[in-house]
Amino acid sequence: MKVYTKTGDKGETSLFGGKRVSKTHNRIEAYGTIDELNSYIGLVRDQSVNNKRSDILKEIQDRLFTIGAELAADPDKPHLKKPDITEQDIELLEQAIDQMDRELSPLKYFILPGGHTAVSFAHLARTVCRRAERLAIGLIDEGENIDFIVIRYLNRLSDYLFVISRKMAKELGVDENYWVPRK
Repeated sequence: MKVYTKTGDKGETSLFGGKRVSKTHNRIEAYGTIDELNSYIGLVRDQSVNNKRSDILKEIQDRLFTIGAELAADPDKPHLKKPDITEQDIELLEQAIDQMDRELSPLKYFILPGGHTAVSFAHLARTVCRRAERLAIGLIDEGENIDFIVIRYLNRLSDYLFVISRKMAKELGVDENYWVPRK
């Protein structure tokens, strides 16, 4: 299989199922953002501070491909065989969040991203995750048939990415920068 097909040279691409749409279609924007998020998760996974979390981060990357398939599927072909996100996928994130959170100090203020490059990568992934969630919700608002578990997974994933950024900061010995509003 060649990397280039030339079928997108006029600004269109195919959804999973064959339907041709503009590359600016909201489904393409949504799954493109999932792809961007997956790249950031890879960057977070590549940080040595996350060596012991590499397996769960790879699992998250696998689930993001699943979500990408859901978002890329032709809505006119609801019986396409594609992988699913499950309740167990969400529970895995929740368990990881709870485990990391037990080792962190209680949150009293909003946290400003930064302090260490690795921590900043996690915050970038979190913000891209939030954008992906908004885009997926937008598809639902437009009447597209997207399984709502995708939204729940992305919402929980953004929570996970916030907590992992805090955990990474602690393990790296980096002070969290709190946002304390002016009075």
